[in-house]
Amino acid sequence: MGARKSGGFCLRAKPTSARNEKPKASYRMTQAYYSAVLDHPLNDVWSLIRDFNNYPAYIDGVSESEIEDDKGGDEVGAIRRFCYLGNWIRQRLVDHSDRQHTLTYAGLEAIPYPQDDGGPSPAPTRYQGTMHLRPIVEGDRTLIEWSVALETEAADSERWKALFASWIPDWTDSLARTLARTRPR
Repeated sequence: MGARKSGGFCLRAKPTSARNEKPKASYRMTQAYYSAVLDHPLNDVWSLIRDFNNYPAYIDGVSESEIEDDKGGDEVGAIRRFCYLGNWIRQRLVDHSDRQHTLTYAGLEAIPYPQDDGGPSPAPTRYQGTMHLRPIVEGDRTLIEWSVALETEAADSERWKALFASWIPDWTDSLARTLARTRPR
């Protein structure tokens, strides 16, 4: 599959394994969750997000994306490599269902915490996210549920959860803006 671009640029970053990571500590699972109603029919929303490689089309800050090894964007096991806000990220599609309108992805490398206040940053986290769409009959709208399970050092779990709890609504709002622009009602 070809690369998808939406403009902007992405710096080549060192692989996560080359960064200085903290030694193993006790880990905790936590989850960030968000749901919203999108004022568009389920089939319109699903047709936009079902292709794992379509991220630049609906997430602000994603400048390009490509599927490795010539797999399809709806093929479980496909790996997308995308540039988000100047950072390269790789994720594997671990579940995809046109019938259930769900897709689940997992980060292949632990992601570092973004620099915030110059203080000590939490250790990198591993994560797995799920997007699930449900039809809302009244008004022909869609309920989107987006959750991200995080494996973090115990001391860092609340900061990571809060960060993803702020990101997921932003990503959902970006999706809603794209739908309003490309599929006006």
